[in-house]
Amino acid sequence: MTLKFMSSKIGEVIYGTTFNPRSGAGTIAFNTAVVAEHDLERALEIFKRVYAAGLNVGPYVRIIEGGESFQGVSIQKGFNGILTICSITIDGVLLKAGIPVKPLCGGIVQVTEKTPVRFTDILRYDSTTLDPLDVFMSQELTSVLDMINTGSGKVLASVREVPMAAGTQLENLLSDLMDIGFKGILEVGEPNSDLLEMPVSRGHIGVAIIGGINSMAAVKESGIEIQTSAISGLADVRDMDYDLLSP
Repeated sequence: MTLKFMSSKIGEVIYGTTFNPRSGAGTIAFNTAVVAEHDLERALEIFKRVYAAGLNVGPYVRIIEGGESFQGVSIQKGFNGILTICSITIDGVLLKAGIPVKPLCGGIVQVTEKTPVRFTDILRYDSTTLDPLDVFMSQELTSVLDMINTGSGKVLASVREVPMAAGTQLENLLSDLMDIGFKGILEVGEPNSDLLEMPVSRGHIGVAIIGGINSMAAVKESGIEIQTSAISGLADVRDMDYDLLSP
């Protein structure tokens, strides 16, 4: 079997993503979390807090009952699946709008007094067969709940770069996404400049986006047992629930 690096998997998912923020239609990439049925309500309350704090990518969620399957994801009886939007969806939006986008890495961002400071740990997508955010979450390196409660902590995020010539179009598309409830844009860098101490190629702009599994990391931090799978599939956005994370 040939090794498949994350950069290849991400490229396939980006290509399959067709979501258009202006029409609100198309396919999105999703992450999957699995919790025991008796933990579902508590987990969803944490998901809502994370989204309200701007530490989740977007508002779309789907609950899968035990014994059911959805887009290749099967949930055992006694458990529930929670599907949330993956940050790779944003890369798909950019690509479909004609903006060449290159995902670089995923990692941990140190946030102090609600201001992102720097990446403390990263894994490049072209150098690993594992999802970096899954890896860092499993190592218990996050402090998402601290970030929510105090404004300081460590959160999951990823970096991609786009040509600086696409700067205006990038700004417009990110604004369109924020208008429909996407809160995952952590920081957009300046042309030819490092982003949160992460090097960006000359002639490009770096974009840091909140990891789609920060909600799951927060659930894990709370002591609830949770299984996660980042970038686990594609789904029509019409099959997702837009209002589930609303207060």
